[in-house]
Amino acid sequence: MVSPTLRRRRLSRLLLQQREKHGFTAKQVAAEAKERSGKIRGWSESKVTRLETGDWKRLSVDDVGMLLDIYEVTDPAERAGYFALVRESTQKGWWATYENVLGTGQLIGLEAEASSIRSYQSMTIPGLLQTESYARAMAVASSMGESDDVDRRVEARMLRKAVFSRANPPAFWAVIDEAALLHVTPELSDQLEYLVEVSHRPNIGIQVLPAAHGPHAAMTGHFVIMEFPMPDPPVVYLEAVSEELYLESEEQVREYTRRFDFVQASALSVDESRELIRTRHSAL
Repeated sequence: MVSPTLRRRRLSRLLLQQREKHGFTAKQVAAEAKERSGKIRGWSESKVTRLETGDWKRLSVDDVGMLLDIYEVTDPAERAGYFALVRESTQKGWWATYENVLGTGQLIGLEAEASSIRSYQSMTIPGLLQTESYARAMAVASSMGESDDVDRRVEARMLRKAVFSRANPPAFWAVIDEAALLHVTPELSDQLEYLVEVSHRPNIGIQVLPAAHGPHAAMTGHFVIMEFPMPDPPVVYLEAVSEELYLESEEQVREYTRRFDFVQASALSVDESRELIRTRHSAL
């Protein structure tokens, strides 16, 4: 499917690149847009900045057309490409109907078109590998007694797994700290069975990082690295209790890629990890 999230990021990045290529400031572009449109209101420095950071709620073809005129983008095919991005970025993904439990849904929007996803999880099973029973237990625990949205949270979590049903599913590689396995109780044992099952899929790799291996390169917390088909650059996703952070600079992506490589090297092999999960399951 087309991901509005990814299209929004691509469009914003292209608009920023166009402005920087011409050496304009956002203030200069806003002033030029005002003059050309003949309207006092409608264009401002902050609006130009919002368009370049993806922080907008509505975007019109006319607005993008105005910017392309200022940046002297005249090729009809190139302009049509920008306008297609406008239309695609304003569509609604399925996750929009779960806004009350997912917030912006940016992570899911990025997962929808990712070609590769690498995940390190310290205390929980990765969301894309969770069973319904485990997802429900997690939702109940994190709700701290306010369980009105538990069902919808679980529904959304299960729908996320549809990325593996795509014609070209992403390559998914997870390194899971052993602590996450230790939090799986007997009534959630199907989660461990499921990990063993999906670990045999050709596009999924699961490694366990044993506690006995001591300190490692990702002690500060979990993260996800997503890569996409060209021309979209990779993104690193970090999550705190009540906020999400997306890192896109080459230096930041390189840092977390290196960190993942170190964690992966410290973990058990895929076969050893599968056997450890089986052993843990048998002990429940």
